[in-house]
Amino acid sequence: MIDREGYRANVGIVLCNDQARLLWARRIGQDAWQFPQGGMQEQESPEQAMFRELREEIGLSAGDVQLIGRTRDWLRYRLPGRMVRHHQQPVCIGQKQIWFLLRLTGDETCVSFDSTNQPEFDHWRWVNYWRPMREVVSFKRGVYARVLREFAPLVLPAQRRVSARSFVINPPNRLVSE
Repeated sequence: MIDREGYRANVGIVLCNDQARLLWARRIGQDAWQFPQGGMQEQESPEQAMFRELREEIGLSAGDVQLIGRTRDWLRYRLPGRMVRHHQQPVCIGQKQIWFLLRLTGDETCVSFDSTNQPEFDHWRWVNYWRPMREVVSFKRGVYARVLREFAPLVLPAQRRVSARSFVINPPNRLVSE
């Protein structure tokens, strides 16, 4: 589903454990790490898409997680020009995303990448809360920063939330410590 502005409707998943660590997944065959995310289908609500993507991308069901929160608004990022497929109609220039925060309540051994014939990930690990802001591909950093800041009060004790302010995004999308 691509809107009139060229943004594909999408959902993103931040999965945390009881130690406030986040599931960080490596894209198959690449040295690129990200949170699970995926496009919405026609007539699918963001929540329905999130649970479908949860199953397809990391093998978990609604019974394995607790829904803690979601972003208030759609968050957008533009794709770099080299990634825009101008020959496809409609042209997709980026993603607009609703993000969900989930807590793993089941066993982490249930995480798997074989729920689909075309897995997106080949490895995962738990990472500290702010690490994804530093490691995600540059064009997604702004969205990741907003998502993590919005979810921090739901995951982190107050004394660890100030870490969000120690990072800023400098042109051209470079994340640096203050």
